[in-house]
Amino acid sequence: MVEDRTIGGRIFSIINFTLLALIALITVLPFVHVVAGSFTTSAEIAANKFVLIPKVWSLEAYKFIFSTNTIFKAMGVSIGVTLIGTLFSMLITSLMAYGLSRRDLDGRNVVNFMVVFTMLFHGGMIPTFLVVKELGLIDSYAALILPSAISAFNLIILKNFFQNIPEGLEESAKIDGCNDFGILFKIVLPLSMPAIATISLFYAVTYWNTYMSAILYLDNSAKWPIQVLLRQIVVLASGMDHSSTLDAAVPPPDQTIKMAVIVVATIPILMVYPFLQKHFAKGAMLGSMKG
Repeated sequence: MVEDRTIGGRIFSIINFTLLALIALITVLPFVHVVAGSFTTSAEIAANKFVLIPKVWSLEAYKFIFSTNTIFKAMGVSIGVTLIGTLFSMLITSLMAYGLSRRDLDGRNVVNFMVVFTMLFHGGMIPTFLVVKELGLIDSYAALILPSAISAFNLIILKNFFQNIPEGLEESAKIDGCNDFGILFKIVLPLSMPAIATISLFYAVTYWNTYMSAILYLDNSAKWPIQVLLRQIVVLASGMDHSSTLDAAVPPPDQTIKMAVIVVATIPILMVYPFLQKHFAKGAMLGSMKG
């Protein structure tokens, strides 16, 4: 391997490295500040607006968050909705993407147009709420999954990925007596793991961050996912809502509670990413190569 030893090449490498390091630092520092701030005291946060290493370590914010059993139930709701929603979304997205990837499908272009149309124009919050209400989904967990069960963006990426699979493989499977479902589940999906992992992560993040749907469709606070409950904790910690349904035994430590809430809401879904990282970039890139 021949290295670029010219002065221009060295200068470019130094500038490139410096810029990338600065961008990485700008990205990481806010998160470090939030994590550090969640382990410090309110007095230190008030005195030092930017904290990277706490002078006095404190767990008061986390004691307040976990002082009620409601947090564990809300966490369970979010985990359940994320798992079931992701599996359901991947199933129907894969089925539809596979069908639209077949060039011999009658009406394929019309359906593709309708899918793209939904990316540009949306019915809106009120029509969606009325549909959910008429279907009898109000105050049910299904209301958190079905309205967002399929994403046009994710569908297009997966469809394009399926189109990149050689048609010869499918023809060979048909000769061996495989039907369309057999081809999809035995050949197409195993060869599409990078795209499957990528789209699964997209869906999982969407379901984990469910907030507005829960506010609109869930009347029973016992069914709230973690995002809504954490918002209530922030409101209570700010002293804005003294009639909250939370029954916390520990007084709120104000500012640090907000940072601890961000950590609690982010860490679980962040832990999933390392397991999908090797598939993530490849799946997103290949799925965007063809139209």
